[in-house]
Amino acid sequence: MTSTAFPVGGDFPVRRLGFGAMHLPTEPGPARETSLAVARRAVELGVTLIDTAHLYGGGANEELLAEALHPYPEGLLVTTKVGVARTGPDGEWKLDGRPALLRDQVEQALRRLRVERIELLQLHRVDPDTPLADQVGTLRDLRTEGKIGRIGLSEVTAAQLDEARRITDIASVQNRYNLLDREHEPVLAACEAAGIAFLPWRTVAWGESGARAEVTEVAAELDATPTQVALAWLLARSPVILPIPGTARIDHLEENLAAERLVLLPEHRERLDRLSEAVT
Repeated sequence: MTSTAFPVGGDFPVRRLGFGAMHLPTEPGPARETSLAVARRAVELGVTLIDTAHLYGGGANEELLAEALHPYPEGLLVTTKVGVARTGPDGEWKLDGRPALLRDQVEQALRRLRVERIELLQLHRVDPDTPLADQVGTLRDLRTEGKIGRIGLSEVTAAQLDEARRITDIASVQNRYNLLDREHEPVLAACEAAGIAFLPWRTVAWGESGARAEVTEVAAELDATPTQVALAWLLARSPVILPIPGTARIDHLEENLAAERLVLLPEHRERLDRLSEAVT
């Protein structure tokens, strides 16, 4: 069995299988009510890591989680991300890591999440037009001010992670990674060596895993679903991996979390490990 807990930043233990809130509808109506129910059910089922971002509805996703879960139960880590804003020439979303904007988005997140400190704040993307030292340095200053507990990065290279770690402690990295997409293997290796939480997004390759014969065969042998196999593989891949699969349906949520109990035998692991060799 794989370990079911990991200490983010070395001091905030969470259940390794978390929940990504990105797909939850936030518009008023029945879909929003379902979103509230899904978030609450996740916590009922023992999820202690929930991921959101300013980008998800311009803060609407953060407000939804606060409505569903505040006051938050002890031990629940709600992490959000900043650094993408509607500051493009025509008001479109663009990477924006200017210090003043990062500060403003953190202040907005504190208000929307109804907290005095964000326990894990992640830089959504590195803005190529702003020095990384300015972006990470701003988050470091906000941590010193007590508005952030721990700092994370998203979609970074191993070199960017190394540069950021020379500026301040990094508690997490959130990069795209799954059975069929292992581009960020070097980043995962760096996180593993340093004890940094690695939060893969697009955990099941948006359903493409289930189209692969090798995955469906392993799923059939284990009386599981292809999605569960993909998540179980991630959990077994490295002790620092904290998958955050997202869904807007309670049945899918329950299916995802059941993957934690799935045990992949060595032969299953070998067959699944070879999948990346066939993916270009």
